[in-house]
Order: sequence, then C-alpha cells, then structure tokens
Amino acid sequence: MARDLRMSRMLHVLIHMDRHVGRATSEQIAQMISTNAVVVRRMMAGLREREIVTSEKGHGGGWQLACPLARISLRDVYEAVGHPPLFNIGPQADPSSCLVEQAVDARLDATLAEAEARLLAQFSAITVEEVAQDFERRFAESGHSVPFQWHGVPDE
Repeated sequence: MARDLRMSRMLHVLIHMDRHVGRATSEQIAQMISTNAVVVRRMMAGLREREIVTSEKGHGGGWQLACPLARISLRDVYEAVGHPPLFNIGPQADPSSCLVEQAVDARLDATLAEAEARLLAQFSAITVEEVAQDFERRFAESGHSVPFQWHGVPDE
C-alpha cells in the first residue's frame, strides 16, 4: 500500500508559504509538490475550511496563510487533509468465524486504537512553527548562503 503524502505535502507548503512566498497559486504549489492543480485545490480546501489558509481568485490571487504557524498543530493539518490512515497494518477487514483470527483482530484493534490516540495527542502538541524552526536550524547548519527560492517561485 502506498504512503499517503497529503499531510507531509501540506506541511511543506505551509512552511514555504510562511517563510518564503506569502501567496502562491494552485499551479505553483502543484509544480512544487509534483501533482495536479486540481489535487492541490482539493487539499487546500480542507485547510481553508479550518481557517488555516485563505484563497483569492483572479489575477494576483492565490493561497495564503490565515494565521501564524504557531497556532497550527500537526493535528490541525492531519484533520484538514481528511484524516489519512495512520497505519498500514490492521485486522482482517471481514469478520471471521476462526477464533484465532478473532483474537488477533481484537488485539490489533485495541492496540492500534491506543497507538492512534497517543499519536494524535502528539500531533496536537506539535506546531507547524516548531517544524519550520527545525527547517531553519537545518538550513543554517547546511552552510547555504543563496537566498531561498521556492521551486522556481521567486521570493517576494
């Protein structure tokens, strides 16, 4: 099963919007994350519904942050992109008459539910600003001195 990249992609976009470009069109974002602008609009719509971003149509329009990254948790982004599956493992999808399989499924269900609750609690405690600060630390340590460009979109 392929990984669901919606959350990591949107975190990437939010940090670039905050640190580098301010406003970006769906087409610019699509180019950056190697997808289609329609897919971007669908993902960004969830962020807009949660009042993380705003959008403006027409010439000079695009997407921009509606609040500081310090007010956005990883859980906010996770929920905005549609609650993608957190784990690729789990119990049998169809009920089974086998008592061994029932015991396995019950234990997996309970364990995964507990792990999911803990992970979501961690997501709630981490802000996108903290991730952005980690980027800045890595950038400083890398020794890069060239002004940053967002995948072909010049800084404002």
